[in-house]
Amino acid sequence: MALFVAMERPRILVVGAGLAGLALARSLGAAGWEPEVVDRAGAWEVVGTGIYLPANGTRALRALGLEQAARELGAEIARQQIRDRRGRLLVDVDLRRFWEGVGPCLALHRADLHVLLREGVPVRLGTGVAGLGRVNGPVEVRFGDGREAVYDLVVGADGLRSTVRRLLVDDRPPDPVGQDSWRFVTTSPPGLTTWSVLLDRRSSFLTIPIGQGRVYCYADVLTEGGGGGAARDLGPLPRERFAGLPAPVPELLERVAAEPVHAAPIEQVAAEQWGRGAVVLVGDAAHGMSPNMAQGAALAFEDALVLTECLGQAASVPDALAAFVARRHPRASWVRAQTHRRDHTRRLPPPVRNPLLRAVGPRIFRANFRPLLAPA
Repeated sequence: MALFVAMERPRILVVGAGLAGLALARSLGAAGWEPEVVDRAGAWEVVGTGIYLPANGTRALRALGLEQAARELGAEIARQQIRDRRGRLLVDVDLRRFWEGVGPCLALHRADLHVLLREGVPVRLGTGVAGLGRVNGPVEVRFGDGREAVYDLVVGADGLRSTVRRLLVDDRPPDPVGQDSWRFVTTSPPGLTTWSVLLDRRSSFLTIPIGQGRVYCYADVLTEGGGGGAARDLGPLPRERFAGLPAPVPELLERVAAEPVHAAPIEQVAAEQWGRGAVVLVGDAAHGMSPNMAQGAALAFEDALVLTECLGQAASVPDALAAFVARRHPRASWVRAQTHRRDHTRRLPPPVRNPLLRAVGPRIFRANFRPLLAPA
């Protein structure tokens, strides 16, 4: 039997204190590591709207020790329903049955989840990365304030428009996938208990209860994809595009003027990338994609747990990163491929799309998510 020799504790820098970076910092800390976490934001802000976690994401939260706290703050989602523009049921999925043995599907406010993740995690705010050198390690890091330091491992967890990715791996901006979105949180109408989306010809309106009497609303309009560059200002929610939809949409549209609305084109990274040398990408920085499978946070949490495990088992940083990519690439690639297929189905004309979903929607759901039943 070969003798396993673990590496000495490396100096680790985590760039980005969003969901991916904080999950990684928590995971590394629980394993006895002491990562340094930086974020370019100057202060914590209440940002974001709602977030839906399929059960593989909840399973990862359990491993991070946060499942129960998230359940107390949010809501369990037991069913997922797709309806046409008149409210007629096309697909009804029993989520508890599908994810049995894995965990519940949860929905909560993104800001609440962020607070849970950052509790007890030291973060140096107002600190961005300006340059990376000697990337095969030790990595030379130049920060925006002029300070320089050396690390055995640098992790880019800084989101879809990752500075680490741009500096080292791929300087292309994210690609629009052809959906403009508006998201907001408001008081939930009575009786709203399921993940439910209404599909119109080139638009949709999604509602998800997120606990504490609140509902997360996501409205989008299909556009032409392609291009890239700076994010566009979409302006206010075009209420006229959704005015003909059935309840609860009219009531929610009446409230939108009083709520903060996050408006942005939906984007994906130009290509899945995992880093270079002793610099690795996780979360959206590596594989950011359209949210139609709601796997952004779930994959990021899984990345954090798997990277921690690989670091604990390998004899060197290069060995750990090779093992990490070998485990994560197939899973992220699968989700990306299914996401593209689902986006294609979404664009079909309603006379084609609706009968298709009514006939085989549950089968499509099972095929999309079945590989995610297994642990990462």
